[in-house]
Amino acid sequence: MITKNVMVTIAGRPNVGKSTLTNALVGEKISIVSNKPQTTRNRIFAILNKDDTQIVLTDTPGFHRAKNRLGDYMVKCVEESVADVDVIALVVEPIPNVGVQEEQLIAKIKATRAPSILVINKIDTVEKPELLEVIAAYSAKHNFDAIIPVSARKKQGLDELIEEMKKHAIEGPQLFPDDMVTDQPERQVCAEFIREKLLLCLQHEIPHGTAIEITRFAQRDSDDVIEVEATIYCERDSHKGIIIGKKGAMLKKIGEMARKDMETFMGAKVYLQTWVKVKENWRDSAGLLRNFGYSE
Repeated sequence: MITKNVMVTIAGRPNVGKSTLTNALVGEKISIVSNKPQTTRNRIFAILNKDDTQIVLTDTPGFHRAKNRLGDYMVKCVEESVADVDVIALVVEPIPNVGVQEEQLIAKIKATRAPSILVINKIDTVEKPELLEVIAAYSAKHNFDAIIPVSARKKQGLDELIEEMKKHAIEGPQLFPDDMVTDQPERQVCAEFIREKLLLCLQHEIPHGTAIEITRFAQRDSDDVIEVEATIYCERDSHKGIIIGKKGAMLKKIGEMARKDMETFMGAKVYLQTWVKVKENWRDSAGLLRNFGYSE
């Protein structure tokens, strides 16, 4: 029976493994993952029930220098997520120096006076002496309540991290139902799966200039198939041709990969149709950003 809860913001620079960590902790794919920066664009709640405690994880965009309105929105997501929370988990790579982005995040953590956990990810890539140097470098910058080395990819150190988060739980009601693992609507999760495949399959700036709109999401009356229709927006005609590919091969590949993730997430067959349209400079349009779900 859940009698306590704790809100935990997972923050860090792009590509340190925040979304991989979130997925590993929950045990289900909630946040999309790629090796490209700025994969996560929105705050995403992931819910984990452990013993008598409900842990609500907030996966945030990577903290970076914004270059357009979309970037401004993403940075604001991070700043608001660390402003009012029970615990902040700062995720860093095992590098024995504190970067500018980490310095800025530590300053925000100090300003909130919230409990903080330093999560050193990717420990499977370094030897123990190197890890001690990382711990020393960050300990000199801030008095973290705990320092937990983990490997989100190999699921090492996760139990220790969960136990540390539970220490900061407060008495209170269960915030989300037992069977709920994210606050995202299913259609939004499906849109993110498509965007993840664009990031995985396309190079350079093209996938960063894409947005997904789910125009139809409905279950057929005759069977258990869920029909999903999605429009992929890009910024240039030349990008549209690359996304579609020769004889539609690239778009078909992206659709097939996304459909498999949708079926796993929803536990049902999915019939997916995709189209590609051009919306120039949408990342600097306040109206289009709202249409695509990037609103305050």
